[in-house]
Amino acid sequence: MSLEGNKAIVRSFIEAYNGRNLDLFDELVVPDYVDHTHQQQGRDSFKQLFTLAFTAFPDWHERIEDIIAEGDRVWVRVTATGTHTGEWNLSGVSMPPTGRKVTMTMVFIWRIAGGKLAEGWEVDEELDFLKQLGVIEYTKRGRSSFRKMPGRE
Repeated sequence: MSLEGNKAIVRSFIEAYNGRNLDLFDELVVPDYVDHTHQQQGRDSFKQLFTLAFTAFPDWHERIEDIIAEGDRVWVRVTATGTHTGEWNLSGVSMPPTGRKVTMTMVFIWRIAGGKLAEGWEVDEELDFLKQLGVIEYTKRGRSSFRKMPGRE
């Protein structure tokens, strides 16, 4: 598949979950998909992850900022936003809704095989995400050590 074709697959995937159309995962993700970040395998496990996220953040949306393809890999940087209005399972601990809106930058790397997502990796600002939810706070030393940045007050 061409580099532009691989990027189109990733764009379609992001559009599918932004539109809550998990049925399209069958067309866009291989059955034995490997999620290296969450250490799970299988398209159904991957779908379940999105189902849980949409329960906790029903307005979750990702906007593509950059997309790069090389060989069978596609890198995409997104800005994600959502409001925590449902139960969220954080590392096995259930977190009740906070009502807080979060914004985060995420980078995904996907390997494409046979016109579908076959493997994926994710890099994100998890600590900032947890701070925005009110789960963690900077210490006094941390507040004085780091300059204030938008979204990090």
